[in-house]
Amino acid sequence: MNNDTKKRCAAIVLSAGQGKRMGASVQKQYIEIEGKPVIYHTLRTFQASDVIDDVVLVVGEGQEQYVREDIVQRYCFSKVKVIVPGGAERYDSVWQGLKAIRDGRLADNGQTEYVFIHDGARMLVDEGILERGYETVIKYRACVAGMPSKDTVKLVDEQKFAVQTPKRKLVWNVQTPQIFEKTLITEAYSRLMREQCIDVTDDAMVVEQMMKVPVRLFEASYENIKITTREDLSVAESFLRRRKSSE
Repeated sequence: MNNDTKKRCAAIVLSAGQGKRMGASVQKQYIEIEGKPVIYHTLRTFQASDVIDDVVLVVGEGQEQYVREDIVQRYCFSKVKVIVPGGAERYDSVWQGLKAIRDGRLADNGQTEYVFIHDGARMLVDEGILERGYETVIKYRACVAGMPSKDTVKLVDEQKFAVQTPKRKLVWNVQTPQIFEKTLITEAYSRLMREQCIDVTDDAMVVEQMMKVPVRLFEASYENIKITTREDLSVAESFLRRRKSSE
């Protein structure tokens, strides 16, 4: 990557989820894998990245001091410039992160041009994904990580009868990061919060619905899983060990 021409990029890392499906007393982002919390592994990639300049970390309300002392300072994640409390829903947390960037809390002199929004529970994101995302957003303004579906997908009706079978080559499983021009995603979320059109499940939908801007998909990795259940922990640990053995 040519750092002389690279645009400034900030990442919003979402670590405010409750992880109810995990069934654990500790929130999933703080469960340890290979002796380190899940969020450590995620932030480690962003810290080492040539793509990312700054990180806004969104955490559960009341967890700011713990995260600052036990994770950010302990592991020297200097790119984490701001820690903000999240909201009740994912879109609330994203909005808190975007406001921190919009309001100048990064001290970047307004130079940030692109925003990467990433689930903290996707700890296996890697530099290749970030670089491909950066190259894609430069061309298309809005893009989303994902992978072609390995399975045939059925659309069903309210009674769970199959009504349509999309061509598998046209079906992708969406991941994060989801990446946008800063001005585009900030205005999209501003409209969302103002109009309270909250029937959205990811950031791409906000841009599509609020701004009518198409979102390009780019290939990430089948390893870029989101840790949601206990089974995911074992899978993630296996992937992580394999990566370490190949380094």
